[in-house]
Amino acid sequence: MDISPKVRLFVDVPLAVGAPVALEQSQAHYLLHVMRAEIGTPVALFNGQDGEWAARLTATSKRGATLVADRQLRLQQPEPDLWLLFAPVKRARIDIIVEKATELGVSALFPVFTRHTAMTRVNEERLRAIAQEAAEQCERLSVPTVQTAGPLDGLLAGWQGDRRLILLDEGGGGRPIAEALAGQTGGPAAILVGPEGGFAKSELDALRRLSFACPVGLGPRILRADTAVIAALSCYQAMCGDWRTPSGVRS
Repeated sequence: MDISPKVRLFVDVPLAVGAPVALEQSQAHYLLHVMRAEIGTPVALFNGQDGEWAARLTATSKRGATLVADRQLRLQQPEPDLWLLFAPVKRARIDIIVEKATELGVSALFPVFTRHTAMTRVNEERLRAIAQEAAEQCERLSVPTVQTAGPLDGLLAGWQGDRRLILLDEGGGGRPIAEALAGQTGGPAAILVGPEGGFAKSELDALRRLSFACPVGLGPRILRADTAVIAALSCYQAMCGDWRTPSGVRS
């Protein structure tokens, strides 16, 4: 009888029929001591390149565990080339931003410092762990990259002009997001969410002048940064992204 895996893990190794996979210590602890897995327990694996695979636990030790990949469940699928640029906020809310952006299909996360950004430090390793856990939970086939935090103007100075920058303009200088995205197709894009205190006026004026920027509004209410991220990404995926295509099917 074929039992569907109840545990899903990201691994940074190639996946193929018969390939052994040695888990990291933290993953082995989760599998053995949290999920109480035993020899033969099925586990779903993905690595962002080879699709999703059904594997089984074949060996355990005090510090690790080994699985063997048996068969491919899903082929690797193309995903939207969608970045999220966001000003770091307090811990609980930045965790929500990373988790929900991962669930909503962002390919890369860029913490950026603006003039009114309150937070001065970002723990990128913790954010990467949150992104990985969210990817495992939501059944996507990749984990978004988390870039090193840096100044917004430095990132924009090296911007590639073919990537649209969807600017969440809290100053009322943008068109409604549904109107701005109507008729647009997928392609390289990025969404920029400002800090809790908003952009400085001079900063916002400069952003609006960028040839690749598209200022948009999110309605008449003031949204917290994490709410704005979820709202904007949902609109983008519904109108330009992979919400327009059928969900993947397991074999």
